[in-house]
Amino acid sequence: MIGIYKEMIQSIPSLVIVNADKQNEALPVVVYIHGFTSAKEQNLPLAYLLAEKGYRVVLPDSMYHGEREADISNRKKQISFWDIVLQNVDELQTIKSYLDDKNLLLDGRFGLAGTSMGGITTSAALTKYPWIKTAAILMGSPKITTFAKTLVESFKKMGNLPVTDEMLEGLYSNLKKLDLSVHPEKLDGRPLLFWHGENDSVVPFDHSYTFYDEAVKLYQNKENIKFIKEENRDHKVSRYAIMQTVNWFDKHL
Repeated sequence: MIGIYKEMIQSIPSLVIVNADKQNEALPVVVYIHGFTSAKEQNLPLAYLLAEKGYRVVLPDSMYHGEREADISNRKKQISFWDIVLQNVDELQTIKSYLDDKNLLLDGRFGLAGTSMGGITTSAALTKYPWIKTAAILMGSPKITTFAKTLVESFKKMGNLPVTDEMLEGLYSNLKKLDLSVHPEKLDGRPLLFWHGENDSVVPFDHSYTFYDEAVKLYQNKENIKFIKEENRDHKVSRYAIMQTVNWFDKHL
């Protein structure tokens, strides 16, 4: 039987989905990070399918989301987008340490995936943590500095931003350090799946596709990197994408 357990990993409200008979055993782990304005519970169908295949799945709530949702305006949350992404990246180390301390991670088999903001977090984390063995980016951008500048321009058109040019330059500098398109060598041949709908109007399809087109040249084993595009699909993950993600981890983790 697959169990769903609420865990507080330090200050991170999380769901852990795992075969109840193996709850306290070391298992390969997949952390899946939700999208902007979503919450951990939204990814339970995918987590269930992975747990059926023998994985422990951790679904954390990001800052200002789910159980951590604060009494802030939507505009404040939007402006905090990159702060949330950067905190997500930092909190992955907290989750990894928690698993290590409790001897719940089998042979270092740690996988990471996410939707939209979670996919962006995944791409950033790949530049920082070599212990991520396998990853999947669902409609996320690996060109985070470029995407940040695009979002800032759209916010400026909506009205004055409560940030200075100096603050923005500081943000871009921090993002560049974690920008997978700037540091593609950090992939180091690790298995990486992309899924993106061709009609995505939120996160540009071409960000992931053009990155993949260049990154595949760095892979000796071409089976370790794959791009799946879905025609007539907007910014919403399909069941096909979910199944392909499950199969990817089943094969590579």
